[in-house]
Amino acid sequence: MHRRLSTARAAGAAVAVVALAALAFVPAASAHSGEWSKFNNCPSTTKEVNKCIYSVVESGEVILGSKKVPIVNPVVLQGGYGFPEPEFSKFYGATNGVTLSKSPQPVPGGLAGLVNCKEISNFILKAACEWTFENGITGLNSTVELAQPASAIKISELHLLFGNGTGLQLPVKVHLENPFLGSSCYIGSSSSPIIWNLTTGTTSPPPPNASIKGNPGKGEAIEEESIFKVSGTKLVDNAWSAPGANGCGGPIVELLLDPIINAASGVPSAAGKNTTIENGTSYIANAEEVNEH
Repeated sequence: MHRRLSTARAAGAAVAVVALAALAFVPAASAHSGEWSKFNNCPSTTKEVNKCIYSVVESGEVILGSKKVPIVNPVVLQGGYGFPEPEFSKFYGATNGVTLSKSPQPVPGGLAGLVNCKEISNFILKAACEWTFENGITGLNSTVELAQPASAIKISELHLLFGNGTGLQLPVKVHLENPFLGSSCYIGSSSSPIIWNLTTGTTSPPPPNASIKGNPGKGEAIEEESIFKVSGTKLVDNAWSAPGANGCGGPIVELLLDPIINAASGVPSAAGKNTTIENGTSYIANAEEVNEH
């Protein structure tokens, strides 16, 4: 009996040791304070990471096909990046998994501005559409999400600083959110992402779009000149294309609803018919200094 108890205790102790060892390898967010807390989710202890970045889009707009959506809710891009290789730096995602925040933006006119129930020929779908409008579930949000892993992001400090070429490349997809559309209504996907080649310089889009100009912003050193803050940055791109919508309404229903969404929103849309303008503020610091704070 004593031997069995000893064996059980030994086994329990072994399990505890293994569990503690496993916990030691679980990454945890760093607990920085003040301005340094912006870098809590930067993978600063990763050997290849040279800089930490926390960037907030505070305003702007996205014109996708025939629809314009103002950016009214802040969008955060955070993570870290390495040295240029040779032009762009490799990007490393945030340790909490939220490299690009999912910030819903209200679509002007809501679902009523996108879908006309009378145009739906399928009786069941038409009835569901009318029921939705009668019950006031007409609000529609547009949320930009990363379409690929954070490692697919490309960033160039020099291009951002001097407004020369692409400063930030983002592979994204747009989530259209409304109960009637279901949970999987997207424009763009992992296999067919929308690629934004954002610049602080001047764009050269195909017609009908005309060139627009970004702004590198104004930089200042804060926290004893350890953090570089850039305010008034304007990132632009109006030369990108977008695929059609997919997954709207769920299985089977999407075969009917996707074409309606496409016709109403003007997608697929070729390069020169879409625009992204992002105004914001960025914070950048050396990874080594982040680790010291």
